[in-house]
Amino acid sequence: MTIATDLLTDAFGRIREVVHDSVADLTPDQLAFRPESEGNSIGWLVWHLTRIEDDHVSDLADQPQAWTELGWHERFDLPFGPGATGYGHSSRQVASLSGIDAQRLLGYHDDVHDRTVAFLAGPGIHHLDRIVDSNWVPPVTAAVRLISVVSDALQHAGQAAYVRGLLPR
Repeated sequence: MTIATDLLTDAFGRIREVVHDSVADLTPDQLAFRPESEGNSIGWLVWHLTRIEDDHVSDLADQPQAWTELGWHERFDLPFGPGATGYGHSSRQVASLSGIDAQRLLGYHDDVHDRTVAFLAGPGIHHLDRIVDSNWVPPVTAAVRLISVVSDALQHAGQAAYVRGLLPR
């Protein structure tokens, strides 16, 4: 293990903890609750942050996404294609993620988390300086991509925790 591996594994573990704390024991209606008509629900926030982690880490690992390979796309049965991650979703698309139970949402998140940890423990982690997107100045390295995923996921996990606190009692 390297310091980078340890730090990234810890960061992704913290995301998982907040996700579990935010989702555990909620009903589908609670997961679909939106604090206002244009707001994001807990279910959508957790699905989105998990989709982004799945998409980005799978790309870095050069492997298929859990979303499609493990059949999560079919189990969620959402009205958008298998490549959708939630980025740029409209309010209507956010609302379409309803009727999802906590067990399914956490199952998908845990599968993605396990794949992320496996990637971090593998040989790919030793190539953090590899350029993965040259469309930016400076070009994006694997390390920067992972930090971007951590940052985005922690923000959305925190939002999910906040919305959980707003649930009607």
